[in-house]
Amino acid sequence: MNFKPLLLGACSAVVLCGIASAETLTIATVNNGDMIRMQKLTDDFTSKNPDIKLDWVTLEENVLRQRVTTDIATKGGQYDVLTIGTYEVPIWAKQGWLLPLDNLGPDYDVNDILPAIRAGLTGEDGKLYAAPFYGESSMVMYRKDLFEKAGLTMPDAPTWDFIADAARKITDKDKEIYGICLRGKAGWGENMAFLTATANAFGARWFDENWKPQFDQPEWKKTLDFYVKLMKDAGPPGASSNGFNENLALFQTGKCGMWIDATVAASFVTNPKESTVADKVGFALAPDTGLGKRGNWLWAWNLAIPAGTQKQQAAEKFIAWATGKDYLKLVAEKDGWANVPPGTRTSLYENPEYLKAAPFAKMTLDSINAADPKHPAVKPVPYVGVQFVAIPEFQGLGTAVGQQFSAALAGQTSVDQALQNAQQLTTREMTKAGYIK
Repeated sequence: MNFKPLLLGACSAVVLCGIASAETLTIATVNNGDMIRMQKLTDDFTSKNPDIKLDWVTLEENVLRQRVTTDIATKGGQYDVLTIGTYEVPIWAKQGWLLPLDNLGPDYDVNDILPAIRAGLTGEDGKLYAAPFYGESSMVMYRKDLFEKAGLTMPDAPTWDFIADAARKITDKDKEIYGICLRGKAGWGENMAFLTATANAFGARWFDENWKPQFDQPEWKKTLDFYVKLMKDAGPPGASSNGFNENLALFQTGKCGMWIDATVAASFVTNPKESTVADKVGFALAPDTGLGKRGNWLWAWNLAIPAGTQKQQAAEKFIAWATGKDYLKLVAEKDGWANVPPGTRTSLYENPEYLKAAPFAKMTLDSINAADPKHPAVKPVPYVGVQFVAIPEFQGLGTAVGQQFSAALAGQTSVDQALQNAQQLTTREMTKAGYIK
């Protein structure tokens, strides 16, 4: 007689236990298009993992970096999965702030990750400390119709002089068409990503072999003069406030003749649902000045697990889902192959369906493979990193220098004064940190 209630009680307990054990993963991510798409597709993950709930914290790039860095350095434990860049991974892994990704499952295929991308995410112990959601270099995106109208032909491998000349020729400020859109918003991963990569092509470098800052050298003067003058002549108004997302919006609405930025933007500017110029876009390698280095960077947005989490197993399941081969197929089914997150897997660039759908695929892969983080500059340097310097101090330094250069672009200070300030603040910080004796 007592069996029924007992059984019901046991079942209820099981159900309650199931609810109680459902884990919530808090995921910090950036407000880029590919990440927003991932959030929309997570029903696929939760239907396969009903015991895991997802809580998203979506932030603008500079804010994300600040919050995540503060949280991990203070062992705050706010997040279970972090979206971090190629810059942070080796530094944070060395500090013991990240957990190695040892259990991504038998079907994950780590060896399929592009060697250039994977190398930046591997610790000194040979373990993977983050999985790439998308990888990128940078390249020229341009309006073929405007070039044709001006009688110009874009080379596959243009020089900066050609780009500057073309930008001025295709500018029509009365029609709100600006020859070129480039990052101006201050931030080590915003304007300084673009300007550091560009400076490499001009023969500049952040530091000499003894860690002495180089902003007082003629190569940086040439770089910044060129950039500020070009943006004044052919850039949009308020350019010092524009980062990746702002320039993307300008290009998609037909207001930019050229945009030099992340290769990942290619699928957004050629998507007819999002871009008014989708059928008019061409691609070329990032420009050079004939010194042997192009201004193209190397980056990946990656998912990593902070050492402070109590939910490692669930976090690894999520990362395996979001960065695995099946996720690429899921995006292809929902939004077409052209919109699959690029730059992470060799197999994607061997997939005929992707190559047919993505006219930018070859240029993206060529740009990624052309970047050389171990030899980023024309002259020798003591650091690794193309558009960043892989030392912990760079985050603060890059943003502080970026503020000086953004002020020069806005006309609030001169190029000479911005460089002088950059030299002083960088020398002070590098001396304080013990790099300069």
